[in-house]
Amino acid sequence: MSRFSNLGHKLYQGEVSFDFVGRRKVWYSISGVIVLVAAIGLAMGLHLGIEFKGGSVYTVTKPGLSVSQTQEAVDKIVSSHPLVQSTDNGKIRIQVSSEDKTTSAEFTGKLAKEIDVPVGEIEAQVIGPSWGEQISNKALTGLVIFMILVTIYLAIAFEWRMAVAALVALIHDLLITIGVYALVGFEVTPGTVIGFLTILGYSLYDTVVVFDTVKENTKDLTKQSKLTYSEAANAGLNQTLVRSLNTTVVALLPVAALLFIGGGLLGAGTLNDISLALFIGLAAGAYSSICVATPLLAQLKEEQPELKALAKRVAQRRAADAKAAEAKAAGEDEEIADEDLPAGMVGQRGKAAGGTRAKGRPSTKR
Repeated sequence: MSRFSNLGHKLYQGEVSFDFVGRRKVWYSISGVIVLVAAIGLAMGLHLGIEFKGGSVYTVTKPGLSVSQTQEAVDKIVSSHPLVQSTDNGKIRIQVSSEDKTTSAEFTGKLAKEIDVPVGEIEAQVIGPSWGEQISNKALTGLVIFMILVTIYLAIAFEWRMAVAALVALIHDLLITIGVYALVGFEVTPGTVIGFLTILGYSLYDTVVVFDTVKENTKDLTKQSKLTYSEAANAGLNQTLVRSLNTTVVALLPVAALLFIGGGLLGAGTLNDISLALFIGLAAGAYSSICVATPLLAQLKEEQPELKALAKRVAQRRAADAKAAEAKAAGEDEEIADEDLPAGMVGQRGKAAGGTRAKGRPSTKR
């Protein structure tokens, strides 16, 4: 751990630096591949929960009843392959699609006989598709309003180029999360929508922290000729790198516990709805703030005329410094060559040069 903290100190002081901005084409290619795979998964379709497509929900209370036993009993009643999950309080939740024509009373009666429980221990709830449509519309409206407010805030607090870069990073994270959800086949519920909106806030927070450091590093940048904007932005990114990684890891640990332990080992399927969205979104948000938002910002900024002129001055200065270094190295090599001469010949090169210079001059000797 001390080594990691030492690394953070070296990154902040500029003693160690990773060239994220300079390798932006690599990050763009990686992001492009990930987004393409996510888009393919999204084209295959999302597995919408019953809250969005309508149907019936049955909750069974019986100690010792397993999901597999319930699934076997339900498959004998309907042929639409309903979803059976265990809830956090030990009950069994059954979701039957609205496409199935079995009435609620008929299903409840048959299920009570199959699993040997009183009908009163089975709670039935019918959900219409219009309710899910309302949730979808409200979620979409909230997302659009969120994006607009974020763009306005960043344009005022920073500048429009930072707003564009942050917006692209947000859309990048959202597409990846939704695409992974489609590929995995997890059910999309209202909890999933909450998870989607939560990761947008986290991704924005991480990006703004990096942008704030970049803004400080690039203040009055055109008054010097040592660093280009991309290099100064990369330095700011390195200064916040360890902080971003620490924040992401601390946030991912409890989410991973919900997803892999709660949903995977303990079988609480309802935890998967929000935990998968958070897990993928938090990881994608950390990646985008480092490898997408800041490199894209630097690319947009480098198109400004004053920053193009700065890059030209930096290149000219470095070329002049390189020539001076070569000249100095050549002089040192000449001195080293004298040391390699045989004994009695050291300094003869200088004497020869002196004799040549003195040729043609009158002698001062009397």
